[in-house]
Amino acid sequence: MSALKYSKQRESIKLFLAERKDHPTADVIYLNIREQFPHISLGTVYRNLALLSELGEIKKLTTGDGADHFDGNVSPHQHVICKECHRIIDLELNNLDYMKQASSQFAGEIDSCTSYFYGTCADCLKK
Repeated sequence: MSALKYSKQRESIKLFLAERKDHPTADVIYLNIREQFPHISLGTVYRNLALLSELGEIKKLTTGDGADHFDGNVSPHQHVICKECHRIIDLELNNLDYMKQASSQFAGEIDSCTSYFYGTCADCLKK
């Protein structure tokens, strides 16, 4: 396979996500990247997000709210999804007993997992 050609747009998408903690959708990313690249198309943003996700340089989160969200943090972590406002919040859990349990019941090798916790965020509880 040939080396991937450098792209300023792809790099700016990656940097944009690395600076965020709010897990934006492709539309939000597009609107922000367009400020730097006014002629970029939504299709280009979608293609670059798919490629970055496939390469493991970003995470694609499918939460059931109708739009994929994207995370620039590719280190192992989990997410809480607020059932009220649909915000996605990072969790850093050190104890992954369920991974050990799954591995003990699976003859192959498990190297990652995606789990979502659902609840109500502090801001929504205050309302």
